[in-house]
Amino acid sequence: MEETKSRFKRICVFCGSSSGKKASYQEAAVELGKELVERRIDLVYGGGSVGLMGLISQAVHDGGRHVLGVIPRTLMPREITGVTVGEVRAVSDMHQRKAEMARQADAFIALPGGYGTLEELLEVITWAQLGIHHKPVGLLNVDGFYNSLLCFIDKAVDEGFISPLARRIIVSAPTAKQLVRQLEEYVPQQDKITSKLVWEEVDRFSYVSESEIAI
Repeated sequence: MEETKSRFKRICVFCGSSSGKKASYQEAAVELGKELVERRIDLVYGGGSVGLMGLISQAVHDGGRHVLGVIPRTLMPREITGVTVGEVRAVSDMHQRKAEMARQADAFIALPGGYGTLEELLEVITWAQLGIHHKPVGLLNVDGFYNSLLCFIDKAVDEGFISPLARRIIVSAPTAKQLVRQLEEYVPQQDKITSKLVWEEVDRFSYVSESEIAI
């Protein structure tokens, strides 16, 4: 497989711990993994080897790229998450998991998933809206899985709850190759208010440090 250079070193992928009912969801996870390998991009994800999470992590690992699984200690038993491939980084809770994944990644992609995937996705979108980060956020909209979410967001724009500028934060495409290409071309834009906000540069994604938890 011919490798393609990317501006991203690592991409964080949010996805389901279930495989979903359609084979197309599983195929999309594997194809995204192969696309990351082709572009020499490493993977950051929520750890574990079950569901779509397991499929993409195995695809990236098999392709010779680094896989970093960030997982709360409570979810580490094998009967819950399976055996994680690559590097495993244990954290104290779900908040730290999201913070660490965000800190490690240069961009974010959401595959189909459930509550957890949606919660992680919306948080990084909100951080982008607030200017906490300027990293691209993509939806791999397999078979229109995210159409309803995109309709809701467009409705919120129409009703004045989301600005048209903030709507542009979300990059959406039906295939892995198209989505990653669009993320490569993404140029962040900020409104006048957000651009004046100053967030702490050190550990701005973290909530509580390991040392504070241990005390």
